Amino acid sequence: MTDVNDSAARAKLDTITAKYQSEREKRLRPDGTAQYRDFSGIFEDFDRDPYADPNFAREAIITETEVAIIGAGIGGLMAAARLAQQGVTDVRIVDKAGDFGGTWYWNRYPGAACDIESYIYMPMLEETGYIPSEKYAKAPEIFTHCQRIAEKFNLYPKALFQTLVQEVRWQDGSGRWEVSTNRGDKIHAKFLIIAGGILHKAKLPGIPGVESFKGKSFHSSRWDYSYTGGSPTERMDKLADKKVAILGTGATSVQIIPRLAETVEQLYVLQRTPSTVGERANRPTDPEWAKSLQPGWQTERVENFTRIVAGQPAGEDMVNDGFSKIFGNNPNALALSTDEERLLDLEAMEGVRARIESIVTDPATADALKPWYNQMCKRPCFHDEYLPAFNRANVKLLDTAGKGVERITENSVVVDGVEYPVDCIIYGSGFETGTSYKSKLGIEIYGRGGVSMTDAWVDGPATLHGMLARGFPNLLIFDQVQGGVAINFAHLMTELANHASWLIAHCLDRGIAEIEPKAEAQEAWFHTLIGRLGAQAMFFAQCTPGYFNGEGNLNVTPATMRMVPYFGPLMDFVQILRDWRADASLAGIDVKQSTTGNGA
Repeated sequence: MTDVNDSAARAKLDTITAKYQSEREKRLRPDGTAQYRDFSGIFEDFDRDPYADPNFAREAIITETEVAIIGAGIGGLMAAARLAQQGVTDVRIVDKAGDFGGTWYWNRYPGAACDIESYIYMPMLEETGYIPSEKYAKAPEIFTHCQRIAEKFNLYPKALFQTLVQEVRWQDGSGRWEVSTNRGDKIHAKFLIIAGGILHKAKLPGIPGVESFKGKSFHSSRWDYSYTGGSPTERMDKLADKKVAILGTGATSVQIIPRLAETVEQLYVLQRTPSTVGERANRPTDPEWAKSLQPGWQTERVENFTRIVAGQPAGEDMVNDGFSKIFGNNPNALALSTDEERLLDLEAMEGVRARIESIVTDPATADALKPWYNQMCKRPCFHDEYLPAFNRANVKLLDTAGKGVERITENSVVVDGVEYPVDCIIYGSGFETGTSYKSKLGIEIYGRGGVSMTDAWVDGPATLHGMLARGFPNLLIFDQVQGGVAINFAHLMTELANHASWLIAHCLDRGIAEIEPKAEAQEAWFHTLIGRLGAQAMFFAQCTPGYFNGEGNLNVTPATMRMVPYFGPLMDFVQILRDWRADASLAGIDVKQSTTGNGA
């Protein structure tokens, strides 16, 4: 490490810091997250499911159940599986998709894979007796594993797929949640779990003229293989004579671009902000290593990674990947409180930029691909084929200098006044974050007295542990709002499933009819969150715009402040939940016993 007291190092740190600031300012927009629009009413098939039977039909279901779960992704899947392990099997799961999997059902784009090691990302490996085929599993393998979990716990008979929830409403008289769907279903549940996903609703940038384009266009999470040909594992043979534009250079596009580059006649990569792209070094699973694993190995490995990427002591780095190396080198990479930490970050980013120079042969392209921000301002990417793709004659980077695409015409994209005719536009523009549940899920949640969550939270969310909310009895929410945050989302979802399943089983066992947090417990939790803000919040506030910081929106209101997550290490948040369960007194909860004594 270079000595921060060295005058040359100090000068370089000051220069690069100023460069980061100027690049950030280029990308600031007054509309913040409002730059993205809901195009479901403009593009008729924008949210169409390309993988499900369009002629699917069934009779409406009117039923009572102990637990209704909205969402069949990893969160909902793990909740149902953990409930089954607790002996709670009277469950209904509702999802608009055609199967379990969540993001791994929808994201079937070419090259899709998890950026977290599969041995710690894919849940319940020990319970299912499965070992992933490689360190970073591809999407089809993860999707199949989600199905494997569902089959093991007999969840398919409990699932209502291709079904869109339209409203959930608490019934004061019966003490049940009524879940209404587009297929006429009325599901009356004692407990309701909302597990709609952290990155669930696809977003599109509000580029002038976007709706006028007459060619083919789709979001990456609704990949249209009928147009491109091929499959997640086969070449897209129908693109050989096509000019294609892909919008975005984030984690999704980093995986897609190499696959498009090997197929299309011409590929235009539309970039607003470059990603950091480190070495991936994927490899097949060593069978001898797999044979050596002892019971409890996955939990140990998961928690080892989670501690390391939070800068906590963890001993041996079991995963030893790009994420753990970042934090192994600089434990405070998510805060950078000292000049020494900032210098470590600078040296790491110099390595990222040098790697680009060593791989991309055209100097102008290489320069445009260099990221100018601190390493953890955006989720780092790792890929071994992305940068080499820009050396192909049929790939052209259209860098917008932080401004975004100027406009779209009937047959072209326009960047810096130049029209580029294209046959197809692919939107790798990500997913909605930091918005209300009504916006993300497309439904309103009505609690006690018919009060909507939108109205109840007009001054910001109020929860206990990010999961329970006063005025919404027996509702359990899986999200990061006032809850934990994680680099490994599957770990967070698993811990939330552990908590929710224990709580529901505890109530059923003890004849508890209703639970909701006390107002003072919610306020105490909020003060716990505020107490953990510190340097990490300041770090993100100074970052280049992105979904981590509301696209650089610094207009912090009391309501938006209440959306803050638990910024401490995830394992600290997990320990809070574990300690709360161990106490078993339901501290901070108003409890209503069942009049029948058995929770019915």
